[in-house]
Amino acid sequence: MDEQYRQRLQKVLSFSDDVAGGLMSTDTITIRADLTLDVVLRYLRRHAELPPNTDSLIVVNRNDRFVGLLAIGTVLVSDPAVSVREMMITDQEAIGADTPAIEVARRFERNDWISAPVVDDDGKLLGRITIDDVVDVIREEADHSLTSLAGLAEEDTFATVWQSAPRRALWLGVNLGTALLASSVINLFQDTIEKVVALAVLMPIVASMGGIAGTQSLTILIRAMAMGQINHRNELWLIGRESLVGLLNGLLWAAVIAITASLWFGDPMLGVIIACAMLINLVTAGVTGAGLPIVLRKLNVDPALAGGVMVTTVTDVMGFLAFLGLATAFYA
Repeated sequence: MDEQYRQRLQKVLSFSDDVAGGLMSTDTITIRADLTLDVVLRYLRRHAELPPNTDSLIVVNRNDRFVGLLAIGTVLVSDPAVSVREMMITDQEAIGADTPAIEVARRFERNDWISAPVVDDDGKLLGRITIDDVVDVIREEADHSLTSLAGLAEEDTFATVWQSAPRRALWLGVNLGTALLASSVINLFQDTIEKVVALAVLMPIVASMGGIAGTQSLTILIRAMAMGQINHRNELWLIGRESLVGLLNGLLWAAVIAITASLWFGDPMLGVIIACAMLINLVTAGVTGAGLPIVLRKLNVDPALAGGVMVTTVTDVMGFLAFLGLATAFYA
């Protein structure tokens, strides 16, 4: 093992798995800019095989600093007498070793890279990251988002009963607390429910529609965050968009439930009440589902982990409050 490779390997081992330095491989082929393509070809023939996903050679200077890339295809089809400096690409940026893994994945996606060099703070080459490494990052991020929505972790799949039960019990306890909060809202209108029993039949419809609409908005926002598509310039636009979607769906399904409730119970007033409550709750669901992940991220709380429970709580409470509050006002 030569000294240069040994130093790179030591640096790789010092990085965590969630940054570029932990993802990279030190198995790279480097060349100098002053070489001719003929020399590069003869140099490549000395290798039994190229490292996996080698689409380009990394060009470095005498201090081992990254200066550019030379595509393998360019080496094969260009004049052998031409120098590397004349043919190399200098506009592709290297990835800093401390760059978060998810940001690395976003750069690969935006630029359609197959591989990319990794450098330290001084611009010295440490290694390279390939598309295979990035696919693993994307898969892990998707698994994290999916399991976190249910308050779980990836290791729960094959964990023992005694390991899984406490993790799930925690979030079941949180859910119980939020359910009690929603129930306390219902309890405020106990007298109204006793007078109009139909309210008890229709309450779950308002809460369920709001919960589903809120989860739809929440899922869209969490996915956009994972893809790095949300910034301070489009946050308000996204919240406004989801609110408008909630309003349009609210108008549609409010009309449907108004007709259904009126025919079912023979009370047009009840149809108007549940229609208004449905409209209010679906707009609330859009605002909450889009706005809550943004707020949680600013507070350094994982939106995928806490968002689902909080959105459901808000839509349940608002749905019951709007429906029973309007009923109390109309039937008083």
